[in-house]
Amino acid sequence: MRTSGEDRIGRPILSLTMCLAAIVAGCGGEVPEAGSNADGGSGSGSSANKRIVILTNGDNPFWDPCEAGAMEAATELKLEEAGFTVSFERANFTVKGQVDKLKQYGLATDIVGIGISVYDDSSPAIANELKKLQEAGIKIVTIDGDIDRERFRDVRFAYLGTDNVIGGRELGRAAADLRPEGGKYATFVGNKGNSNARARISGFAEGAGDKFDEVESLDDGGKPEVARKMVRDALDRHPEIDTLVGIWAYNGPAAIQIVTERKLRDKTSILTFDADEASIKGMGEGNLDAMVVQNPFNMGYQGVRILKALVEDDQEVIKEMYPNHGEPDGDLFRTGLKVVIPNEGSPLQKDAFDSQTEFLKLDEFKAWLKKYNLKSS
Repeated sequence: MRTSGEDRIGRPILSLTMCLAAIVAGCGGEVPEAGSNADGGSGSGSSANKRIVILTNGDNPFWDPCEAGAMEAATELKLEEAGFTVSFERANFTVKGQVDKLKQYGLATDIVGIGISVYDDSSPAIANELKKLQEAGIKIVTIDGDIDRERFRDVRFAYLGTDNVIGGRELGRAAADLRPEGGKYATFVGNKGNSNARARISGFAEGAGDKFDEVESLDDGGKPEVARKMVRDALDRHPEIDTLVGIWAYNGPAAIQIVTERKLRDKTSILTFDADEASIKGMGEGNLDAMVVQNPFNMGYQGVRILKALVEDDQEVIKEMYPNHGEPDGDLFRTGLKVVIPNEGSPLQKDAFDSQTEFLKLDEFKAWLKKYNLKSS
């Protein structure tokens, strides 16, 4: 059985979405049993099972492979036999949305572990709810988006996901090789207060180097339709911008759309985090220069794996994944990165990037997706 490593991935199974085990305080009524929701729908597994919840920062196709990974972990690790079920739930790109769900989890009696992609790492409200859940005995890890490590590190056991500074640096290195003379760039993201957003943006600046100047850094509130407006506004205010940088999965497609509409492709470089379906299509059509791709499947798999180990006090797994826990940054687990470039005509070369980063042409990456029945990553 494959269990760990930065590039660990397996064949995803069908998604399994379970409903919340509690209703919002003040709404009246009884707390539903595990495996059911307030609407009377049913989930999977016995109502006596302990529940592990993965909570995203919002609803985006980026999370589909993460859900698949979580469900494969449930199958491979035989969670049902061990008395567990997995619930994969999506917030709405707001602090309130995550806080409301965390409060609901506090009313449930079956939840034993939560993996959360924190929408805003600086939010005391989210940190306070996580602390309450932790004090109630629920195991907490962060996935993809961490909490502010300077202020709130102790409200979770550990983080697993991308080292976002390294990821941003890889995207910056791509920009530097695409435009060795330098350039003027803008970054676009759902929430600039999010820890992974800040790390990626700062990492990009480091990787791109002194020849690049940041002109704009815009926040769309997690709304793809606003993301397109942000690209338009940036180009209207600063026509000298020649490099557009998507920080979240849907920002790349937004940049592609506006650059295509305005016929600016011949003078504009476009780079993005993640491989949204529209980004993959755009690269194939010659409208995207580079993607730095995370491994959300592995995030889901390893998130479920570590939460099960924490609940069961499985020290073998805990020490395998976090051998230096308790030491500086010993609570961080990297889930892998890929740099993806077009099949033809790119000046980018493997030796420009970190030795632990995979380097793939688009067709190689698409073959990897097909192998595991994924549409995006």
